[in-house]
Amino acid sequence: MPLRLVALDLDGTLLDPFGELSGGVCEAVGALQRAGLQVVLCTGRRFRTALPMAHRLGLDGPIVVNNGVLVKDIESGKTLQHQFLPLDIFAQALELMRELGPPLVYIDAYHEGTDMITERVESAHPFQQEYLADNTEFSQIVEDLSAARPSEIIMMSAMADEDSLAAVERRAREALGPRVHTHRLINKSYRGHILEFLSPSSGKWSALKGLAASEGIGADEIAAIGDDRNDVEMLREAALGIAMGNAVEDARDAAGHVVRSNAEGGVVEAIERVLLAR
Repeated sequence: MPLRLVALDLDGTLLDPFGELSGGVCEAVGALQRAGLQVVLCTGRRFRTALPMAHRLGLDGPIVVNNGVLVKDIESGKTLQHQFLPLDIFAQALELMRELGPPLVYIDAYHEGTDMITERVESAHPFQQEYLADNTEFSQIVEDLSAARPSEIIMMSAMADEDSLAAVERRAREALGPRVHTHRLINKSYRGHILEFLSPSSGKWSALKGLAASEGIGADEIAAIGDDRNDVEMLREAALGIAMGNAVEDARDAAGHVVRSNAEGGVVEAIERVLLAR
């Protein structure tokens, strides 16, 4: 069946190792659109930081952000789909995350100018302090996250070294089981890794499949390109999954094709030699 939608990851896929979007990539994405394919960014980034990339690529319509918790409209910022973190696990999840220092609690308040709330920056892991130093404008500092109890929680996350995050992730799975979904990712822009607690109903593929279904597009009409653990499901379940040469092993195993790395123009290869050559 012909493809109708192409899902593209950002960091590690469209962006080079320096976080830049090349003119060649922009042109290749434009070629997909001119061929009549709908292009949807599917990223772990929050809406505010993904938006400039969407604009540079000339995209409009929906965008999947926060690893599939939210689907938003690029032009209006309106939330089209959401899978918020269940409030009944907030206290327990917060206690687990506090082992690493105060977590970042991301909320759906783009138009109010707030993306996340946290506690005193100096209490956070040094890797997270570095991130917060660059993201103070859209952060709200509170005395006590347990007292704040925000609604519409996108996710809870922490930045630290890989071993510390892995230990907390194991304890979270033991304590919360299927009531929470965890992601542990390489931090491509800062030091260390990231651990995320999300709704068990979230995920890039879940959001993408729901979005596609709302437009009459089936899974057998979707292609996906990605590189990390949060891309594995969509690479496996899409009709055509393409992993970058720099992808983690799980992503490479899930994909039907592997192209060059993001340092070598792999996404252009994927678009020109695999997708448009079909």
